[in-house]
Amino acid sequence: MTPRPAAALPPAVTDALTAVLFGPDFRREHAFWRRLTTTESFRDRPDTTGPEGRLARAYHRLRLINRSLDSAARLASDVRALTAMHEWLGPVDPTLATVAGIHYNLFLGSLLDHDPEGRRDLSGPLRMDEVGTFLCTEVAHGNDATEVETTATYDPARDGFVLRTPHAGAQKFMPNTSPVGGPKSGLVAARLVVDGTDHGVFLLLVPLTDAVAALPGVRVRRLPARMGSPVDHCLTSFDGCFVPRAALLTGVQGYVGDGGEFGSALPSRRRRLLVSIARVTPGKLAMSACAVGSARVALAVAVRYAGHRTVAGPRGSGAVPVYAHRTHHGPLAEATATVFAMSLLHRRALDRWAAGEADRGAAERLVAVAKGWITWRARDVIVECRERCGAQGLLEHNGLAALVTGIEGTITAEGDNLAVHAKAAAEMMLSAPERADDGMAGEPGKAEEAPRDLRDPVFLRGLLAALEALRFARARSRMGAAPPGDPLGRWNAASGDAVRGVEAHAVGQAAEAFAQALAALPEGPARERLAEVERLFLLRQVGRGSGELLADGRVTAEQVRALPDLHEEAVATVAGHVPTLVEAFALPDELFADRPIAGSAYADAYDDPEGPWHRVPARPAGEAAR
Repeated sequence: MTPRPAAALPPAVTDALTAVLFGPDFRREHAFWRRLTTTESFRDRPDTTGPEGRLARAYHRLRLINRSLDSAARLASDVRALTAMHEWLGPVDPTLATVAGIHYNLFLGSLLDHDPEGRRDLSGPLRMDEVGTFLCTEVAHGNDATEVETTATYDPARDGFVLRTPHAGAQKFMPNTSPVGGPKSGLVAARLVVDGTDHGVFLLLVPLTDAVAALPGVRVRRLPARMGSPVDHCLTSFDGCFVPRAALLTGVQGYVGDGGEFGSALPSRRRRLLVSIARVTPGKLAMSACAVGSARVALAVAVRYAGHRTVAGPRGSGAVPVYAHRTHHGPLAEATATVFAMSLLHRRALDRWAAGEADRGAAERLVAVAKGWITWRARDVIVECRERCGAQGLLEHNGLAALVTGIEGTITAEGDNLAVHAKAAAEMMLSAPERADDGMAGEPGKAEEAPRDLRDPVFLRGLLAALEALRFARARSRMGAAPPGDPLGRWNAASGDAVRGVEAHAVGQAAEAFAQALAALPEGPARERLAEVERLFLLRQVGRGSGELLADGRVTAEQVRALPDLHEEAVATVAGHVPTLVEAFALPDELFADRPIAGSAYADAYDDPEGPWHRVPARPAGEAAR
């Protein structure tokens, strides 16, 4: 079926869908950042300065942002503002998003969180006289941050701490600690040693560089260039670097008193670390926001190009847009459903975290699960959109190539996705219900007695809940069957199904977010369009797990056979509205102006003023002028 382009949605409908994607406070939370990306200093112009020039430009832009803010401290303290910043900066300048997130969230945010009375002088980083960075991971320690080996030993004679790096594996790995961008200070995660006792990992505020070089006791070496956007990632080590006692970030995790004694309200050294680096959780939300924003831009560019690029149609029909082909518009319709699901799941996780729910652990786990699922799906969407743009998508000036490589950083930053999902899987496997209480036929083999309609979103969401429960049940069964006395072996037996259970949980949370958004919309075109997108998303997800559901008696063989046709029907319906659905992304015209293939006159970007087509053809000899 060839999708018939739908008429443009009325502004009220587009605005309603924008509110679904961004939340009800779009203007308050997002308008500043959206407007900022349209200013001349943030336009995505062709670059001729190379990686170092782009890096310097990012730090220049960081200072422009700081001068534009009413209060840097207010931004650092507002998780909604931080995520909105990443949602818009991520697709425009991934390097800027990286250094801004480190400065405002990990550095300033941590300092403010651990100094509620405002005793520490933060005027330097608040004015951007110095750029803040964060030094936690080491060459030999990444996700196992509890094991970092940099030491901070209390020296009672000088009432301060001496930082040392004991070996090559303990060098701080990848912080942006070079003098590029101006003087740097960092929060360094180090083992706190007082009176010969290791009290666990704490953060200390350490000046690192001036505008030219590293400070005494600090050694900084640039790492090789990474794939994607340039960042001044470095190896950083310490050789007797001294900081005063006030450099220690204190709180319930611990302190060193005036007499040099250590105290803490937390007996667990692991808990002390988690309290110290709590800003990693807002950082996960920021990575989700980067991924969502980047996927939206990639999809919008690909959809526009698909409408402008024409190919020969069936014999005698003339040229048709490539979007007319099912093989082209189908993946873009699927990507649209995925981007809506990503956006809604991100907003759900953000709302849960910002609300400060009593069950903080559950909210934190949702943030982590969402970060993994959203960034992985963003990679899928961006790569698909790049491919749909063919060779044009490989050229940097069309804006997709940077998104393809940039999304990889969000998958690794603030905790590698697989490690984050494995941690969530271990927690959820023990708490997940034995079977889903979903209101469907509750026992294997009973599906034929109580058939349900695959057009019913309630039924489809119930199937997704069942899929999650099935996978965790299998994981528990496999762990129980594994030989005792081998904890790693038991986990290895269960981890595959458990991690797939986490993925099903993320999908289920996205499905619930769809339902919540639909319930808040009045009857009308906006609700109809969103319901169509939801249906495509649900059918695709149920189809992926249909074998497991059939084996468990949750669906009938006839329903499984019907899924492909229902899915194709949903693709065709959504495909007819994709060009108008992406208008709800509220992307500014200036963003498309800087990406040639987003415009109908994209060929003009390749025009040659000296090309022969610009010359008046010479008249044949003997032809008189008229």
